[in-house]
Amino acid sequence: MIKRKIPFAYAESIFEVEASFYQKHGIKVVLSDLDNTLADFKTRVASDRVKELKKFYDSLGIKMIITSNNSGDRVGEFAKSLGVDYWCWMYKPFSHRLKKTIKELGIPKEQCLLIGDQIMTDVLAGNGAKIKTLLLKPLTELDPPWTKFNRFLERGTRKKLLNKHIVKNWRETL
Repeated sequence: MIKRKIPFAYAESIFEVEASFYQKHGIKVVLSDLDNTLADFKTRVASDRVKELKKFYDSLGIKMIITSNNSGDRVGEFAKSLGVDYWCWMYKPFSHRLKKTIKELGIPKEQCLLIGDQIMTDVLAGNGAKIKTLLLKPLTELDPPWTKFNRFLERGTRKKLLNKHIVKNWRETL
């Protein structure tokens, strides 16, 4: 298996990960995907649950930034409703824009964590940028056609990662 496809850890949901995980790994910036990580791909504003997640990160001193391949209008509207910065048109799985924006932040890579629901985009981009990645189970089965194609391509890899215990559950990294 290609190492770039192996995330640092796995979680069923971004909402289940406890403070101890972020603290143990020295995370100061969470780069969160939007679609099927925080909300479905049609949602334009943050839910109360996502707003609570943002407050949780704030309480830990963690900066949350949305990093999405989606368009600026929708990502911007969602980010504004949440009160966070955002980077859109990230061209994941390529890591060049991710590397550039991390450098602009002036934060060491070791303090960054990219969280997303796709191996073919989020994990490949994060690993290519040499930052920790947290792979999630998608929030819903609602996906646009291009994401359904990615999910088809990564189905075997995801199954192997989880069934053969190649990737650890976030709790196992503590």
